Amino acid sequence: MTSDNQAVNKRKKNNPLIEIVFNIIIPSVILMKFSGPEYLGSVAGLIVALIFPISYGIYDFIKAGSLNFISLLGFLSTLLTGGIALFELNVEWLAIKEAAIPAIIGFTVLMSGFFGKPLLAKLLLNSLLFKLDTIYDALDARGNTQNFKQKITNANYLLALTFVFSSTMNYILAKWIVTSPAGSVEFNEQLGEMTLLSYPVIAIPSMLMLIGIFVYVIKVLTKLTDMKFEDMVNAE
Repeated sequence: MTSDNQAVNKRKKNNPLIEIVFNIIIPSVILMKFSGPEYLGSVAGLIVALIFPISYGIYDFIKAGSLNFISLLGFLSTLLTGGIALFELNVEWLAIKEAAIPAIIGFTVLMSGFFGKPLLAKLLLNSLLFKLDTIYDALDARGNTQNFKQKITNANYLLALTFVFSSTMNYILAKWIVTSPAGSVEFNEQLGEMTLLSYPVIAIPSMLMLIGIFVYVIKVLTKLTDMKFEDMVNAE
């Protein structure tokens, strides 16, 4: 068994449904329905709601044995949301925080392209998915290596734009929905509503953009290598 296959076996893919339940649905329901004075109260309700995404993040870290950059930002984002509410800061900070997290990721992606090491290539083109040696040999044989690098850099800029979209929409959504003072029951309810709406309004469109970028890269690969898609991917 190769080291790549061992890595795959070591960490199974997370179940997207479980991620949505722990990070979006349960916290949103608690904030919107159980943070009133007749139930948990605003402070306890917020703490209980935040326990679920934080616990899931810790569980994922323990299971994976490492914490990647994006996961770290997501974990910090959850803690910052709790801090803004518990310390009753101006709600403007929530909108800034919501926009800052994807903006930081987008800036990192953008800079990776400027330094000639596009993050998209690292994420997408790996030996777990593709027969890289075969692909690179085919590109070199046809004199398309530089052309491919330029196409990947362009796709990397498109990836950065998806985070610009996410950052902008996060800010707009936070400003539009969360208007009550931090620490109040209304703030918790609006925070839950914002969290729930962020999935169809931001996450799904962003995912569709990522799929579009993936399809673009595959089309570029098949054209420049003159290979079929099934001949490029690892079947195991």
